[in-house]
Order: sequence, then C-alpha cells, then structure tokens
Amino acid sequence: MRVVMMLVTMLPVIGMGQSLRSAAVAPSWQTLATESYPKKRDDLVFVDVHTAFYGTGKGNLYRTTDGGHSWQLIWSHPGTFIRSLAFLNAKHGFLGNLGAGLASVTDSTPLYETKDGGLSWAAVAAPAIPGVCAIDALKSRSIHEGEVTERWYLHAAGRANGPAKLLRSENGGATWSLIDLSERAGMILDVKFLDPNVGFVFAATSGDVAQAHALILKTHDGGRTWREVYRSGRLNEITWKASFANNQIGYVTLQNNDEANVQQRIAKTVDGGEHWTEVPLVSDAGAQEFGIGFVSPAKGWVGTAAGGFETTDGGNHWLPSTLAARANRIRTRAADGTPMVYAIGSEVQVYR
Repeated sequence: MRVVMMLVTMLPVIGMGQSLRSAAVAPSWQTLATESYPKKRDDLVFVDVHTAFYGTGKGNLYRTTDGGHSWQLIWSHPGTFIRSLAFLNAKHGFLGNLGAGLASVTDSTPLYETKDGGLSWAAVAAPAIPGVCAIDALKSRSIHEGEVTERWYLHAAGRANGPAKLLRSENGGATWSLIDLSERAGMILDVKFLDPNVGFVFAATSGDVAQAHALILKTHDGGRTWREVYRSGRLNEITWKASFANNQIGYVTLQNNDEANVQQRIAKTVDGGEHWTEVPLVSDAGAQEFGIGFVSPAKGWVGTAAGGFETTDGGNHWLPSTLAARANRIRTRAADGTPMVYAIGSEVQVYR
C-alpha cells in the first residue's frame, strides 16, 4: 500500500517534470556565431543538416560542415554582391550576383556555378542579364520514353531597379534560356515555381521605386506566357520575398518605401496564386519588410528593419518574434528536402 501511495504522490511531480522539459525544448530562434557584418546579408542555404553556405554583399562566401557551429571563408571575390544562392547538393551550386552598377558592385557576371562545394566558381554560359536577385531550384520527376527520372528546374531572376529578366534551365543548369519580362514588369525581386509549368515572379511595375506598384505575374506553361494576378494600389511599393506553405497557400512581403507610410502589409493567396488579398502586418513606419517564411499554412515569420514578427493563424494576428532584424531570406527546408527553418539578415539564425 505504501508503494502505491508513493507512486500516486509522485505522479504530479512526474507530470510537472515532463511539462518543464517540454517548455525547455520549445523551439526558438537561435543565433549562430558568424563573422560580424555591418549590413543585412541576403541568402543562406542549408544543403542538409550539416552543410550550409551564406554570402555577403562584399563578395565573401562562407561554408559550415557542422550545422553552423563554425564557418569558414571559402571564396572571396571583391566587387561581387552575393544576392542569392541555390545548391542541388553539397558540391553543385549556383550564386547570383546583384550586378554592376548597383551598391558599388563592379562585377558584371550575373550568375556563377560551382561543382566543388564553393571553393571555385565559373561564370554560367547563359543569355546576358544585368543581375540576379533570386534563384529557385525545383526537383521534379519526369518521364521520357517510358523512363522516370529526376530533373532540376532552375530559375534565376532579377534584378532590383530593373530590368526584369528571367533565366530558365530544365536540365540542372547545363543549358539556359532567357525569358524577357521587361514589357510586363520593371524589376523582379523573387521567383518561385510550384511545378515545372506553374510559377510566379514577384516584381514591381517600374524600375523606378518612386513610380512602382507591387506586382505578381503567374505562368501556367513554364514561362512562355504570363498574366498579372496582383497589383498594389500604392506607389513607392514593390514585392520583396515570397513563401508558399503548400501549392495553394502562399505569402509575399510588400516593401513600401513611402516615408509617410505607417501601415505595413503582406499579400496572401489561398487558391494557388490566382487571387491575392492584402493582410495587415504592423503599424510602424520603421518596419520595412524583407524576408518571409511559412512552415505551415498557419505558422510563419516576417523579417523587417524593426525586427521579426510571427503568426500562428495565417496572418490574422502578429506578435514580435526573436527573429533578428532585417531577416532577408527565411527558408523552411534544406536543399535535400529535410524540414528545417533558418534565416539570414543582420544575423544567421536557426529555428530549433
């Protein structure tokens, strides 16, 4: 009887211990130790849980092979602005350069390729575009002559301040074609394909920010034709980064550059990008928007100059987050498909 009574007495204590342990391991944004950088950094890609790469506007590329515990400078190319990155595996990757004429950039090569894990890079043989702001890498299964194989579809888009150009590869970067959208948009800030045919460019109507409205174009045929699915009603506004929780629900940040603007907004679709509605984020003139990432239709984050914000109900309500300021890119998977959430901006962070 004493043993039974002791066990019954201990149950609340055991339950409390389990609750404390659950609270202790609640996920949060953890900042990784990296070399200090005075401005925001633009892109970070984990190839798997161990290997990752990030770059800076000074042309420095860093790599970790231990999950972010330590980083090594593996490539330095002054005059290059590392704006975007994509890796197909730990050896094979692509690097987008903002391009000459912007932000003191002198390097006119828009797109680089590595086949040795970032130690060396060569200019991609592709039609000429001024610069690359975003690279989308999509692995898809295709059938040819009865044989099913995996294929990488790549899209490199740019650039900020224009013109609006898009490079497309259907064979993992072996060859590229040019999609010129300069008659439909003034600049492209991000690109996302849901499958080899259905994709979006997140753009602006003009290369002059003061004259621009935020703009989204959609294609159903792999980029041969495009149509407008969203345009904001305010001047001085562009899209910035997008995130799809699944093939139906997606979000994009709207970066408003009007000094008198107080209300910040994002745009949301629930029907695969056919229609977009504006969702209030925060009333703060200093909260210029950058990256966005949704790990599920309900839970996601937005990075702003004033810090990060988090929602757990699809954007209906937002709370301040420990996501660091100026988070420019928020990703929710590693390149190998492993679910993991990480971000780069003023800091390099992992949500775990």
